[in-house]
Order: sequence, then C-alpha cells, then structure tokens
Amino acid sequence: MASITFSFIGLHQSSMEIHHHHSITTPSKCLVPSQLHYRRLNVVAAMSSPTITGRNLRVAVVGGGPAGGAAAETLAKGGIETFLIERKLDNAKPCGGSIPLCMVEEFDLPMDIIDRRVTNLKIISPSNVSVTIGKTLKPHEYIGMVRREVLDAYLRDRAVASGATIINGLFVKMDKPQEKNAPYVLHYNTYNGKTPGERTSIEVDAVIGADGANSRVAKSIDAGDYEYLIAIQERIKIPDNKMKYYLNLAEMYVGSDISPDFYGWVYPKSDHVDVGTGTLRHKPDIEKLQLATRLRVGEKIQGGKIIRVEAHPMPQHPRPRRVVERVALVGDAAGYVMKGSGEGIYFAAKSGRMCAEAIVEGSENGRKMVDEGDLRSYLEKWDTIFGPTFKKMDMVDKVFYRSNMGKEAVVELFRHEYAQKMILESYLYKTVATVNPLERLKLAVSSIGSLVRANN
Repeated sequence: MASITFSFIGLHQSSMEIHHHHSITTPSKCLVPSQLHYRRLNVVAAMSSPTITGRNLRVAVVGGGPAGGAAAETLAKGGIETFLIERKLDNAKPCGGSIPLCMVEEFDLPMDIIDRRVTNLKIISPSNVSVTIGKTLKPHEYIGMVRREVLDAYLRDRAVASGATIINGLFVKMDKPQEKNAPYVLHYNTYNGKTPGERTSIEVDAVIGADGANSRVAKSIDAGDYEYLIAIQERIKIPDNKMKYYLNLAEMYVGSDISPDFYGWVYPKSDHVDVGTGTLRHKPDIEKLQLATRLRVGEKIQGGKIIRVEAHPMPQHPRPRRVVERVALVGDAAGYVMKGSGEGIYFAAKSGRMCAEAIVEGSENGRKMVDEGDLRSYLEKWDTIFGPTFKKMDMVDKVFYRSNMGKEAVVELFRHEYAQKMILESYLYKTVATVNPLERLKLAVSSIGSLVRANN
C-alpha cells in the first residue's frame, strides 16, 4: 500500500484502449474518460490461424490467485474451454491485502469480502514524526483491506460459475509442442489439501502462468529471473480495545531499523492486524527487521497473540520474457509488483484479465487457434499503459527509500494537502489526478526542499 505515497509521480497518461470485463468496447473505471481515445475492437484472429473443429480452444491457467481467477473467468465467458490448476484451494497467501477503490468497481467485488475500509493512513518517519493521509477523501472513498484466502476463493468461484473447470493439483512440468499448433501437455499431481496424489496430465492449446513469484511455468519457458524482495508478515490478534484504534486506520513505518530499502506496515483485517516488513538487500536479517517493526508499533499491539507467520518473495521488476509462443505470464509470475511499494493485487487481476481478453479476441471466442502474436498484443498494451509507471517508481525508490534522510523527506512532503490529494486520487483510480500547475510547482519545490533539509 505504500504505492499510495508515490503513485502520483509515476502514473502515465496514455491514449491506449482500455477494456472492461463486461464489454471489450467499454473503458475501465480505473481511468477517467478524458484520458482515453476509443476505437472499437474487432474480434478477428490472424489470417493464418486455423479453425478448431469439434471443440473450442483449450487454455490452462496455472495458479488460482487474483491473476489466475480473473484470467479464468474472462476466458470462460469468452467461449474458451478453461482449466484452472491450483494446489491449495484454501491457501492464505502472505500478502498485506490492500486494494484500490477502482478494483472494487472494475472487478465488481462485493462489500462482504472487504474486511476494512481504511480512510486514514498514518506514515511514521525514522524519527517517529508522523503524518496522517486521508482528509482529502470523499465520503464514498476508501482503501480496501482484504484477506487473500477470501478474495482468491471469490474470484475462483466466479470463474467456475462462468464455466471454468477447477483442477485441485500441483503443477509439475510442461511438455512443449514439437509441431506447430500441437498441444502443450501439462503434468500435475492431484491434491487433496494435504498430500500430493497421483500424477496425471492435460492437453491444452495455450497456457497462462499465474503461479506466483516462484513460477514453474516461467521456468518451463526459460522466462529469466528477477531481483526479489523477501517480505514477512505476522497476523496478530490484539485485544478489542486496541483493535478499535485500527478501525479505519492503517500504518506505514519507514526507517533503516525496520528496513534499509522497504517499509513496515500495520494493516487491519476483520479480527486482527497484519504486521510486516520486507527487504531486498538484507534478506538474512528479515527476522530481526520484523522484531524491530513490532517494537516500533509498540504498545498498540501489546498483549496481542501471533496467530500466523507468513513470508514470501516479491518481484522487483518484470521478467525478461513474459510471452513465449503460446504461453504467457501474468501477475507475480510476470513480475508485476510495484517496486518500493509491493502493490500487486490489482496489477495481478488486471494482467490476468488483459491476457485472457487477448486470447478471446485472437481466437474469435475460441473458434480459432492462437499464436504468439495474439498473446503479445496483451503484452504491448500492458507495457504501454503500466510500463512507464513501473519505471518511474523504480527511480522514486532509489531517491527516497535508500536512506533515512530520504524517508524523513517523504514524511515531510506528505504534510501538504495537495500532495495528499494527488497521492490518494492516483492510487485509488490508477490514473493521473487533475493537476493544478501552480500547486504542482509548489509541490516540486517543496520536495526538493525536503530532501535538502533531510540531508543537512
């Protein structure tokens, strides 16, 4: 959720076509209409694509998180015979769980899967100076807090309702086709929730790898590696009187004691808080950094009981290869996690949907074979819309996150109401907020001043 703090710097104004799940001619609610130029998309497969007879196009989605669930639903709705392979259907992936308001709207998420509606974000500097962001929010606006086991299950169930088939299994390996348009053979072990069962296989025409940072699909296509951050999180059940403090409040802690290159967080959920941190360059010290995070939070979680400890890798940039022939990567498997913030849920679901839309479009709703060009159309749109944001966030990370002085400057910057307004609008709607040139100039000058003062 720290992407809230810098998202307005990195967002890129684009004239790309954006597709909503109800119709491929409808723009996403995450972009304001004034930023879009519309062009009706004709669902036409490549001239050389053969027609499939006796069945529809078959696609396997490996991984049942937000990327996989969104992809499977879109494929099934688009006439594709869809198989979603997931090892643990009750899995609670380690994740802070914050989602922007536009995701709630764009993906039609019901309110009962959102644990908390955060309207205040408190940022605490290395010297314990704090600033609370939220006073510019409109009455209906909030940052959603979800548990991944709840969100993931909801998206998978919706995919099944649309016609997808769930396979409870552990994906093991993939045999690539030796001839053009021959099937991919995916091998997996059936799974009963506790132990692997028998080895079996399935043949499909295309594959979407949505199987996370340690993606086996990515390894199967030699997609290349990326730098990764290790994050750790503890679910802590605290007394009811202390939980009231976090009713609509989340906290973000910065400082080298908590992480030399990331941040610590306290995110409220239904009956507990998630407390965590992460690091890129000091992975062996992750447990010490987590202890320091708990110490900084202090008495606000005193008397709490740790009910779960979670840890996971977090990609720091996209993989070198994300599409190879008829295999595409989405979500964490592709490396779509915002550097410096760790935001990934929205980008996972969005990339899964965009990739699936490209397959539906290229196959004429499952009637024709797809090729690498069809899948690359998803990649080109993704890179045009979101690529500049990821690149700029990398620059912001280097300027502000690498020293305590930079982190003090960040907190000072967020005292400005205009900065808060820009930050929240950009995060909530994943678009460029309306800019007041004079206020923008003042903010730029203030940013430079904050950095200068922090270095003195």
